[in-house]
Amino acid sequence: MKESVKERLIVALDVESAGEALELIARLRDHAGMFKIGSQLFTAAGPSLVREMVEEGASIFLDLKFHDIPHQVAGAARSAAELGVSLFTLHASGGSEMMRRAVEAVSDRSQTKVLAITVLTSIDERILSEIGITSSPADSVMRLMKLAEAYGVDGVVASPQEIETIRHTVSNEFLIVTPGIRPATSQRGDQKRVATPAAAIAAGASYIVVGRPITGAANPLEAAREIVAEVEHSEERN
Repeated sequence: MKESVKERLIVALDVESAGEALELIARLRDHAGMFKIGSQLFTAAGPSLVREMVEEGASIFLDLKFHDIPHQVAGAARSAAELGVSLFTLHASGGSEMMRRAVEAVSDRSQTKVLAITVLTSIDERILSEIGITSSPADSVMRLMKLAEAYGVDGVVASPQEIETIRHTVSNEFLIVTPGIRPATSQRGDQKRVATPAAAIAAGASYIVVGRPITGAANPLEAAREIVAEVEHSEERN
């Protein structure tokens, strides 16, 4: 059964403390399908916060972007699954062996899906060239996506600009999780490859990740409702 727009909304809890995160979850849990914990909050609050959120019934996307030797990433993957998270990330640029070992480490935890980071949405062609990569962001994303899919990863994190191309290449079960989502009235911030929520869903995103436009809003609950309504209205017109 197709998930509702609300269930496909992931709110990024890019806040400084566990208290702020728990307050946002209490306000938004009926208006979003999942909550993302990234390196800022995880470093501040640790795995105990993740356990608490999962025990309270929240679905968690643990976005720590594992990138290390295969043995270390396999161990981290297993620990993430044991926390009960729904999604976690690793870098596809870590290579095939690293991804294979991570997938094997969580093979007995069907509720936990592995996502590969392709090219961060803050990175453009100029930044890629600075680190010695001559291909375009789009070409780099597709190369890394195909590698991740070949080694059993459940999906990728990719910018709105690559959603449609990826979706035409993979099965409907392959997850595309898309950050860089900005309602038309929001500022881009440090994101360079962005789209509106409705455009990302229409292109084939499985989930959209929204942070500051919700968590930085004067009324986060109303901001989340407006994003869901915007997508639903667009779907009704189409």
